[in-house]
Amino acid sequence: MTILLQSHIAGRWLGHTAAQTLRSAINGQPVAATHAESIDFAEALGYARRTGLPALLALDFQQRSATLRALAKYLVEHKEELYRVSAHTGATRADGWIDIEGGTGTLFAYASLGSSELPSGNLLHEGPVVPLGKQGRFAGTHVLVPRQGVAVHINAFNFPVWGLLEKFAPSFLAGMPCIGKPATATSYLTEALVRLIDRSGLLPPGALQLVIGSTGDLLDRLLETDVVTFTGSAHTATRLRTHPNLVARSIPFNAEADSLNSAILAPDVSPDDEEFDLFVKEVAREMTVKAGQKCTAIRRIVVPRHRLDAVAERLSARLAKTVIGDPAREEVRMGALASHDQVADVGERLGELLVGCEQLTGQQVNLVGEGVEGGAFFAPTLLVCRDPGFAGVHEIEAFGPVSTLVPYDAGPGEGIDAALAIAARGRGSLVSTLVTRSPSIAGHAIPRAAAWHGRLLVLDREAAPESTGHGSPLPLLKHGGPGRAGGGEELGGLRAVKHYLQRSAVQGSPTMLAAIIGEHVRGAAVRESELHPFRRHFEDLQVGDSLLTHRRTVTEADIVAFGGISGDFFYMHFDEVAAKESAFGKRIAHGYFVLSAAAGLFVSPAPGPVLANYGLDTLRFVKPVGIGDTIQARLTCKRKIDRQRTDAQGRGQGVVAWDVEVTNQAGELVASYDILTLVAKSH
Repeated sequence: MTILLQSHIAGRWLGHTAAQTLRSAINGQPVAATHAESIDFAEALGYARRTGLPALLALDFQQRSATLRALAKYLVEHKEELYRVSAHTGATRADGWIDIEGGTGTLFAYASLGSSELPSGNLLHEGPVVPLGKQGRFAGTHVLVPRQGVAVHINAFNFPVWGLLEKFAPSFLAGMPCIGKPATATSYLTEALVRLIDRSGLLPPGALQLVIGSTGDLLDRLLETDVVTFTGSAHTATRLRTHPNLVARSIPFNAEADSLNSAILAPDVSPDDEEFDLFVKEVAREMTVKAGQKCTAIRRIVVPRHRLDAVAERLSARLAKTVIGDPAREEVRMGALASHDQVADVGERLGELLVGCEQLTGQQVNLVGEGVEGGAFFAPTLLVCRDPGFAGVHEIEAFGPVSTLVPYDAGPGEGIDAALAIAARGRGSLVSTLVTRSPSIAGHAIPRAAAWHGRLLVLDREAAPESTGHGSPLPLLKHGGPGRAGGGEELGGLRAVKHYLQRSAVQGSPTMLAAIIGEHVRGAAVRESELHPFRRHFEDLQVGDSLLTHRRTVTEADIVAFGGISGDFFYMHFDEVAAKESAFGKRIAHGYFVLSAAAGLFVSPAPGPVLANYGLDTLRFVKPVGIGDTIQARLTCKRKIDRQRTDAQGRGQGVVAWDVEVTNQAGELVASYDILTLVAKSH
């Protein structure tokens, strides 16, 4: 039965009349149809601005992180619904895993990132605070805040689930309502995903809208506070980037475009090495996973000329074992292209490549399964371009299971630099892999290659057991690349969230800055009280609550005892003669003794709300502490993060960062650091 796809606009599902028919990539039978009704994008944007944005900003970073986690769990529980639809895109179960569980994994990753790295409010302080005056009364810093606009995400056909979720996760975390536009060919899977999300009821109204079909005048209606992201061809990226309204309003545009990614076999690897087989396996996997329909797939296989025949023989043999057909069959390892249009496009690009290349494999395809004759199948096709000067191999991409062997000369004075030059002729890529046994080759090659490739994988036998592979973008690492690859960045941990936030410099007194950023700033006013700050529960603590401790004079006995306990007998602490000849001119206390002694000054030893000390940041030993010096500490509540969590007894908890300043008898700072503690709530 053909499903009528609908757009999700302004809180309702839109579309009742069928338009374009979408066919299964496996058997060519109709599976869905787009809707004929036009979308009112003024209504869609108005709903995002008036309903979605206030609802998102009513939550903070921590609450949105919790929502992402809950959504990820819900989608995992209902993932089989997506796998059933995914089969029509030509994806095997393994292909679907990358798309579906790769997408939910990205949600989990950003939920964890937000929970651990972002504050409780909607302002992210991007320090440090920089003094701007001599008396400490004027300072400046940077803050990041929600842009108060709408994120428009335009996605490619190859990852209908992951493509939406990997853009949605950081933009939602940043507080931006999203309008997602999947490529039409596989939009039936994205629509199934958004229906699941809608059914979950977890997202605030207006947080996510879905466009099936054309974007119409959507881009014409965007404002300066909005953001556009795009995944697809370099040609389309160029056209969208120069859209008059985007240019006129300086609307941020992030592109992740298809590129001619490469894999390089270094000259030190021989056919007898384990790395040789790793290289062949990696290339074969990138040719067959998702039938080569990945923006990160290996298109150019750069090998030493004297290894060309050996690589061609072993790679051809491996590809010949690939079972192609209906992904429902257990023995099938490669499915179909996403559509018959894609088959025609890959065939056309292959013809252009054959002007300067020879075809080694892929002349015929033997299919497994019933009714697959009408499917969009394409055999794994290996080419060889014996002349690396042929421009087509560096300019033409067949977006399917097509890769080309390109030899480089590895004689004296050439070697890896010749391979890097060939890879660079692609004018920028998302990823490149270097397979080598030699750390010196890697150390030489990677700094040179990094200018042209967004991500670099160095693969050897040590990394192989845990390697995520050439074609796997990871949430915590940048996904994007220079030049032809679009020049943008997706993912990359907090970098991706910051793409959807507005950065602003703020200047003022330390007290004013502390009030703005929600954390204590050195020099700001503090609140002293008779009750020790460690005796206050999380909700009772305020940023700026402070304790100035009693004093302690450091003795020789302290240094000797600490040396005996720690085993640290460094000469500066024990050799009177050598210490006098040093820059300090005297014996000094261990820095870690000063740290420990300060803790003894400010710790409240009895049981209380402070449950654990689990971290120490920004530690600096500023001045030496000698025998006879007197130290004193100031402990100040610097920052609070409510992670919305409870312990096994149901008691709430939060994280408190404490600023510690240790001074000497002259009031000079001798040590400075932050302590992170887990603090209980009163209930």
